Amino acid sequence: MSKKVLIVVSNAYVIGPHNRRTGNFMPEVAHPYAEFDRAKYQIDFASLTGDTPFLDALNLANDPDNLVFLVGKGWASMQKGNKLSEVDVSQYDAIFMPGGLAPMVDMPEHPLLKKVIKETYERKAVVGAVCHGPVSLLNVKLSNGTFLLAGKNISSFTNEEEENYAQADVPFDLETALTKQGAIFHKTAPWQAYSIADGNLVTGQNPASAKGVAEKMIELLEAV
Repeated sequence: MSKKVLIVVSNAYVIGPHNRRTGNFMPEVAHPYAEFDRAKYQIDFASLTGDTPFLDALNLANDPDNLVFLVGKGWASMQKGNKLSEVDVSQYDAIFMPGGLAPMVDMPEHPLLKKVIKETYERKAVVGAVCHGPVSLLNVKLSNGTFLLAGKNISSFTNEEEENYAQADVPFDLETALTKQGAIFHKTAPWQAYSIADGNLVTGQNPASAKGVAEKMIELLEAV
């Protein structure tokens, strides 16, 4: 039976004091989507509000997987995604949160998202996130009262990368925030691909890491 993956995306389109335009970073959605599609998985989308989400980095549309996503079923499916509160997430084998600056706006504190991630993780389904997407893992408390991040090997967009990208726009440095909740942070050189799995939790550093995150998620899903 085909595995089912739910991609949970942000609805934000501006960030910071200068109202920088943003959205979900296209390669971080399109590259994992391509990997899940090649694995013959069912791929559905949900967003926090149910409104049409935004895509950032449309200038990268010449990348083959990005282009297929835009003109094929991917973007159309993402636009029609359900509101997270209307989705039975327990029916999915994995959830994935892509990055872009948008998740830094609406995912750090979202109560339902925290509940969904907690329940997905605790039932041993796969939880994946890349770049700024691991902000969704902040403030997730497990049934035993500890932070999900505590003692976990994690990667995300790094402070060094943020300095040269959106330091003036983000509300906080993601690497620092993850570490404060007990994450054991792993990284490589800026903008180079890096992803890591810790049990059923998979994270990646930056846009170049999105494909690797999906590949590691697929390895876990195929091992079940």
